[in-house]
Amino acid sequence: MIGDATPLDRSAVTLGWVQSSVAFRRLAYRSAYALLRVYWFALRPPLSGVKCLLTDGDRVLLVRHTYGPRDWEIPGGGFKHDEDPASAARRETHEELGVWIEDWLDLGELPATMNHRAGALHCFQASVREPPIRIDPGELAVAKWFPRHELPPDVGRYVEPILDRAAIPTRSSRAACS
Repeated sequence: MIGDATPLDRSAVTLGWVQSSVAFRRLAYRSAYALLRVYWFALRPPLSGVKCLLTDGDRVLLVRHTYGPRDWEIPGGGFKHDEDPASAARRETHEELGVWIEDWLDLGELPATMNHRAGALHCFQASVREPPIRIDPGELAVAKWFPRHELPPDVGRYVEPILDRAAIPTRSSRAACS
């Protein structure tokens, strides 16, 4: 060593690289989303995707994406070419949350309109017991379990209709019954 130089701290270098990688991936997701919105506006392709409702007892898992609206959402995503809805649900929960679920309860299709596109979201539900969640930090800012009756005020527009399909009462459905 020369003078006051210290040896390279490999953990700091690794942490810096990981943080840079996540920041770059988040920027890539935001940029791709902005470009896709232009494409969707211009060509209006049909909307198709999956929503994957995970429940643990009386709790539901909601996520916030790093791109698009920052509302709390049910995890999910789009289909890959020639992918069936159940396979898309398995893949999306594995990619976003690090959880592999084989058995999904099919809740059917929910008519949907997003980003100038009309179509349907295929909805699934799975009951899990304290799964270790490992979010993809490029795509998701946070994932959090919420008691069914204590959902945050800023949920996405399809959260409550999907919870209704799964017969999971929420704050607003309780108020409607009173």
